[in-house]
Amino acid sequence: MRLSLVLVAPLICGSLTAQSVAQHVAAGDSAGLMHPDVQLRHYQAALAIDSLSYQANWKAARAIADVAKQIQGNADSLKLRRDSLYAVGRTYAERAVRADSGAADGHYAVAMVLGRLSRTKGSKERVRYAKIIYDEATRAVQINPNHNFAHHVLGAWNAEVERLSGFQRFFAKALFGGGFMSKANWDDAVAHLERAVAIRPDWIYHRLELAQIYTDVGAYTKARAQLMAIPALPTQDVLDPQYRREAADLLEKIKNEKDQT
Repeated sequence: MRLSLVLVAPLICGSLTAQSVAQHVAAGDSAGLMHPDVQLRHYQAALAIDSLSYQANWKAARAIADVAKQIQGNADSLKLRRDSLYAVGRTYAERAVRADSGAADGHYAVAMVLGRLSRTKGSKERVRYAKIIYDEATRAVQINPNHNFAHHVLGAWNAEVERLSGFQRFFAKALFGGGFMSKANWDDAVAHLERAVAIRPDWIYHRLELAQIYTDVGAYTKARAQLMAIPALPTQDVLDPQYRREAADLLEKIKNEKDQT
């Protein structure tokens, strides 16, 4: 998907300049998650007026990450464009935390952006982000125990660490210490994703990631139940069509598998 880096620059003209920060944020919210590029323009317009706006910063981080995640592929030009957007998103998210460290969404935004960025990187760089992702998502859940997206990040974090090879684990322990990496386990991966689904059962990506983790631990009946629920769910995220295809492919792959747990 071709997306211009111009998105990272505030787009302010005409009627946009006449609006307040609150009006820009409200307009971005109204655009909906299916239109992150439109959301981003409004949140950036709000930031042009007040760069320290908590709401505008964390929402701009989410929107720019949603723009970036649509840029898929391994070509160097695509990687550069995608990673540049995530880098701007990290700036927004960290500024949100500085603006209000006692609110959950800013911490979640930091964890989410770095989590997305880490999935495009090699193993060493992924490990470097791991502690920040864990700490920020954990803080978000401490502040708001019902933050479904932060629970998702924590569940995915546990799963990603558990999927590391022996060498990658050795490197991670050497970098951060054995105590940190030993926090990861499949039980927490399952528990956090189950919590995310319980809070937001209509969110396709929660169910897909939970199904993938169930598959990892050999709970195929539970995985199939999550995947079979997805076709009836509403499309709410810009990548939901892709997630639906991935869910259908995984369901076909494990349709005859017997539970191992």
